[in-house]
Amino acid sequence: MAVLEKRYNDYASYLKKIFPEKVQKISINAGFSCPNRDGSIGVGGCTYCNNQTFNPEYCKPDKSITQQMQEGMDFFKKYEGQKYLAYFQAYTNTYGSFENLKRKYEEALTLPDVYGIVIGTRPDCVSIELLNYLSELSKNHYVMIEYGLESTLEKTLTLINRGHNYTSAVKAIEESAKRGLNTCAHLILGLPQESQEEILEHATTISQLPLTTIKLHQLQIIKGTKMAQQYETHPEWFHIYTADEYIDMAIDFTERLNPDFVIERFVSQSPQELRIEPNWGLKNYEFTAKLEKRMVERDTYQGKKWREKQK
Repeated sequence: MAVLEKRYNDYASYLKKIFPEKVQKISINAGFSCPNRDGSIGVGGCTYCNNQTFNPEYCKPDKSITQQMQEGMDFFKKYEGQKYLAYFQAYTNTYGSFENLKRKYEEALTLPDVYGIVIGTRPDCVSIELLNYLSELSKNHYVMIEYGLESTLEKTLTLINRGHNYTSAVKAIEESAKRGLNTCAHLILGLPQESQEEILEHATTISQLPLTTIKLHQLQIIKGTKMAQQYETHPEWFHIYTADEYIDMAIDFTERLNPDFVIERFVSQSPQELRIEPNWGLKNYEFTAKLEKRMVERDTYQGKKWREKQK
């Protein structure tokens, strides 16, 4: 095994290989809805979801794409010559008419210093027409599609009211990758009624997919959500991991993961005023530093157990 700076395929190194300058993602709220909120396939949304937890203050759908991008670029500019990716983050960013989607994406791409777009969506909300368009767009711009999988288990997808099955996730990722698009899968580790072995099996399952990156984060119980009500009435459904427990589980997960996948993150932090659990008192970079130190202590690396299975 080649000696790596880190013991996993990290996102910063991935960006350095693609872009000559420093690149920063700028979040956008483009005013989209979600099919399990507006009644198309369900109501109420996912049980864990409160979009206030990850939208920066400047992300307001009453502002244009251009205004949000400019405010975000002004806020995040740290380096001379820095470039940007427009991150369509809030709700389902492929859920709309084809012409409206094109207009919004292309508005972002016309801005100076914007190298590409990252589109957060659901696997049941992409059409072949849209994927073909994005494939054409990717010939001149960086394009990444982030699919919210959250879990690979049908029982969990039903419990958290996702409104789609795992088969649709596999199909969307395969169709995207077939067209040369960068693909990302998002998973939440620690969802209710999932055992630790089931959580680790997600790594084995998704390792068969043609993914570019993955994003992980710990389960967070957020005020005002259906899951917060469930946590109060059915606490036995949940295991709230301590930081050290989650670090070891995330490492166990990483050992089982395809070593070609880039890990964009292991953890996320919703605002303290909205978060019920967990309360670790760690910033994201502090958590990652502890995880990297623990990987050294365990003398392990991404794909260690995946490689063993391939032999």
